[in-house]
This record gives sequence, structure tokens and C-alpha cells, in this order.
Amino acid sequence: MENWRLIIDEPFTGAMNMAFDEAIMNAVMQGLAPPTIRFYRWSPPAISLGYFQKLEKEIDLEICRANGIDVVRRLTGGRAVLHQYELTYSLIAPETNQKIAGSVLQSYLAVSRGLVKGLAALGVQAELSEGKKHSDFNSAACFDAPSWYEMVVGGRKLVGSAQTRRGGCILQHGSVPTRMDADLLFTVLKFKSQKLRERARTFFLTKATSLSEILGYSPEFSKLCECFKIGFETELEINLTEAGPLAEEAAMAEELAACKYAADDWNGRR
Repeated sequence: MENWRLIIDEPFTGAMNMAFDEAIMNAVMQGLAPPTIRFYRWSPPAISLGYFQKLEKEIDLEICRANGIDVVRRLTGGRAVLHQYELTYSLIAPETNQKIAGSVLQSYLAVSRGLVKGLAALGVQAELSEGKKHSDFNSAACFDAPSWYEMVVGGRKLVGSAQTRRGGCILQHGSVPTRMDADLLFTVLKFKSQKLRERARTFFLTKATSLSEILGYSPEFSKLCECFKIGFETELEINLTEAGPLAEEAAMAEELAACKYAADDWNGRR
């Protein structure tokens, strides 16, 4: 049984959350920190963009500002996610770690099995999607079609994840929504017409789901952390010991948040 670190964080801004994920990745890459799983939330709500998305094309910044919504670009690919009512997880470990070693799909499968086990502890029976499901409606929203080994319940996507690799290290993070505000999401996304916006929103609601819709209530963050800790420990065969970030990680996150993730040249990059 390997010993990994578990960080259960207070809510942070979009810039700080993405900065912490990168800072931890850098620390693991340099051998300063052990493999780490982090559970966190967002305050204020935030839209995170995939690494390759075009900010000006996809997101209405004026509406985001009016609604107090952060906008931040992730290190990982994929499409836009509204982080509001959810648990977000990140898993950071060397590519050579045997618990998650292999191709992108192989490591996705290992992580997803831990998530499925955690959902089962919560009373949610999720399945893993097989194959890339191409959306019939091409919107900027993440949850309207599952990819390989993402969690679906009743054919609807529950958990969205994305992964990147740098310097021999894996970072995978993802969103587990307790409930969804589709009206807000499709207000901040850009569309050529209101009719197209409404069609996309309607389609989204048939393809995405949340824990409150499945369970009839929104689980507390502490309960989610407990269940997913069990899931990851069981499936990855690891011991998770709760600890805070290193002083070096906290300092690096502060710098990355200010100089990178809150900066227009990163978030607006083409």
C-alpha cells in the first residue's frame, strides 16, 4: 500500500485553484511532494476554459463580470465548465507510478474506477462510458457528451475530467456537480442567436446530470470527500493521509495565481 497525500482545501478563486494544481504538480515533478489527491471548491463561482478554447469566441466576459463569475484557463484540454455547486478533484503523480502508469486512457481508467467506487459509497451506481461520444450539438459546454471512461448515470454524464502530462508527471482533475445551474451556464456561453442558445441548453439538460438530481438532495462537501477518499484508497490500493500544502507549494501558487492565472495574456491566449 503506497502512502499518498490528501489535501482537502478551503474554497479558492479560479486563479488560485488552478495555480495550486500546477504548484503541486511542480512539487511532485521535483520530488518535493508525494503523489497527491486534492479535493476543493470555488469561491466565487468560476468558468474554467480548456487549454485550447478561444475565450473571446466562447465566453461572454461582460455577463461573467455582472454575475461575479471568475474566468480562468486550465492547463488541461476539454471544454468550458461552470464550477459552482460541486466537488472538484485533482490527482497528481509521476507517470511512472504503477497505480496510474500507462497511456492516457489507461490512467483515466484507473482514476475513474476510484471515482466510481466513491460514488457507490455515496449510493450512486455510475457506469464508465466506452468510446468518445460525439455530441449531436456542438457547444462550448463540457458536460453535453462523455469521453472515454467518464461517469454516466442513466446515460447522462455526471463527472467530467481532463488530463495533462508535463515533465514526467500526470495532472488529472475533474468536476463532480452536486447540482447544476444550466440557465447561468448558457447565459455566459456565447451563441450566434437566442434560438441556438435555447436549443443547446435543452440538449445539455438531456445529456448531463448532477448528484442532487440522482439522489434527491445535495451531499455535503465533507461527505463527498469521505466517499471519494474511500473510493481512491480502495481502487488504487493506496493510503491517503490528510495534510496541507508545503510552504513551497503555497508560495508558488500565490505567484502563479497573480502572474499567470489571473492574467489576461494567459486567459485570453489564442
